[in-house]
Amino acid sequence: MTIRTKVLSALAVLALATPATAMAQEPIALRFSDSTTADAPRSVALTDIFAERLGDDFEFQPYFSSTLIPQGSEIVAIQRGNLEMSLLPPSDFAKQVPAFDILGAAYVIRDPEHLQAVFASEVGDQFRQMARDEMGLEILGIAYYGARHVNLRGDREVMTPEDLNGVRLRMPGGESWQFLGSAIGANPTPMDYAEVYTGLQTGAIDGQDNPLPNNQLMKFHEVTDQIVLTGHNMGFGMLIINADLFASLTPEQQQTMRDAATEAFEWSNQQYIDQEAELVSFFQQEGLNVYEPDLEAFKVYAQEQYLASPLSQAWPEGMLERINAL
Repeated sequence: MTIRTKVLSALAVLALATPATAMAQEPIALRFSDSTTADAPRSVALTDIFAERLGDDFEFQPYFSSTLIPQGSEIVAIQRGNLEMSLLPPSDFAKQVPAFDILGAAYVIRDPEHLQAVFASEVGDQFRQMARDEMGLEILGIAYYGARHVNLRGDREVMTPEDLNGVRLRMPGGESWQFLGSAIGANPTPMDYAEVYTGLQTGAIDGQDNPLPNNQLMKFHEVTDQIVLTGHNMGFGMLIINADLFASLTPEQQQTMRDAATEAFEWSNQQYIDQEAELVSFFQQEGLNVYEPDLEAFKVYAQEQYLASPLSQAWPEGMLERINAL
């Protein structure tokens, strides 16, 4: 073979290899779905910080306000390969692994610092292992949304759980969420998040519960009259990705993804904490009556409801004591 022939042959091989090489360098598409809006702090953290920190190996494709996947269907979509990522509360996990229900039970997680302590401990490791082994999900990070409070139409004063008797309180669908509403004394009513404003406006529901930043973001204060600072639940979500997809990544890519989630949520968590400190005055200026009820009465009532229900039977033995000790 002449030198010229060898060169031409080598160039031909290179030309054939180039498309395959280019294809191998295509970024990994990460379709993400969430029910909240694109301007929520946790959404901004994902689009502006998480996506940027991922680098060129990934293409983060966010869909907000349930425009891609209906609320409540995200986990199944990830398991079936129709979605790569989502940010979901413990109640969604509890539909498949009931042990997760304890994380969303009333007055179990006490505040943002306690939330971080739980997931930095062996308790958090245990939940991550359950998600991986039993659901095929990898938990990448924890996003605090704020303490959930009761937000109502009308001037009914609520000081104890008994005062919520008969109140049609919108709660997300699912047994865990619905029981949470019952555990604070209300009559829980399932309704999609995007429909809550209209539901309050028309009187289809008497109230809803959400963190204060969500109330402002969704403008619920325009169609309600009071906020009862029950603080019955610390709203948070777990950022998840398909476990098989995560396992297929290099160790460097996995660490990059975890670090990106940590950085993003450190920022958004502080945004929610700062907002909560300011929003009581905002809602009062908007004409709402904002007040604190008898929190001890609510805690005692909620604990009695959970311990008497089948939901607590799914809690891992000794888990409540371990969480309380942190």
